[in-house]
Amino acid sequence: MFISEAFAQAAPAAPAAAQSPFGGLTGMLPIVLMFVVLYFVMIRPQMKRQKEHKAMIDAIAKGDEVVVGGGVLGKITKTGDNYLHVEIASGVEVQVQRSAVVQVLPKGTIK
Repeated sequence: MFISEAFAQAAPAAPAAAQSPFGGLTGMLPIVLMFVVLYFVMIRPQMKRQKEHKAMIDAIAKGDEVVVGGGVLGKITKTGDNYLHVEIASGVEVQVQRSAVVQVLPKGTIK
């Protein structure tokens, strides 16, 4: 009654010169750029930290003073392939995994 019927009109065809010769490549460019930025901002620094941590763990030797994951300080008394014996107090030793070592301290830090 008060509303007239509306009909959609067909869109005119785009001229051949207006179409991109690269097709959908320009549409994917922002996504590719996001992954490149993600790699340099997040992934690459994390891989560098992992490499440094692995080198530090491989270099641990008897007598080194270390900080273990829970914040426990101690001196390495025995080393093995996967486990370390850490003396945390006089006569008190704990066995920890090598990967639990967070930091190697300078000699003489623990008294």
